Amino acid sequence: MEFRQVRKFILHKLKNELPRSLTYHSTEHIKDVYRSARKLAKMENVKGEDLTLLLTAVLFHDSGFIWQLHEHERVSCEIVQKHLPDYGYSSEQIERICNMIMATKIPQTPHNLLEEIICDSDLDYLGREDFFQIGSGLFKELCMFDVVTNENDWNRMQIRFLESHHYFTESAKQLRKAKKEEYIAMVKGKLARVPSE
Repeated sequence: MEFRQVRKFILHKLKNELPRSLTYHSTEHIKDVYRSARKLAKMENVKGEDLTLLLTAVLFHDSGFIWQLHEHERVSCEIVQKHLPDYGYSSEQIERICNMIMATKIPQTPHNLLEEIICDSDLDYLGREDFFQIGSGLFKELCMFDVVTNENDWNRMQIRFLESHHYFTESAKQLRKAKKEEYIAMVKGKLARVPSE
């Protein structure tokens, strides 16, 4: 597997081909998830080929946004299947990568440790200090796609999402769960201050 070349290839592709209008699903998001995955993988003692496959899946997991918003995970897998054989990845390795990517589809459905790590890394920010900063990028993106129309809709959606979400790995629970609970209370507090219509 020529991982360094793959990393260079996909980051260049994402930088040049992802729609500029994406304020959350951007190259920065990929790099953020990549850093989180490295950290969780180290804590969970993942190394060698497994680590390479995990990081490859992270790099490609939102590449489908180049083409479309809905079912982007499936399109990401098509991009993987098209390009990774050129970099020495076997069909079995590609299948494992695609399984990791598909596990990130909301609601997340991981079936093994690597899939749990990519899922936890993808939503690592939910329990981090930059929760509101990153969330504002997602809010803008969802407004653009008419998923939400105002901040109150957004806060209601956030509460539903945060309460239904849970981290899978022990490492992510240890790092992020408590802070995420704080944010649920804070967002609920924002809604409580909104005059009833």
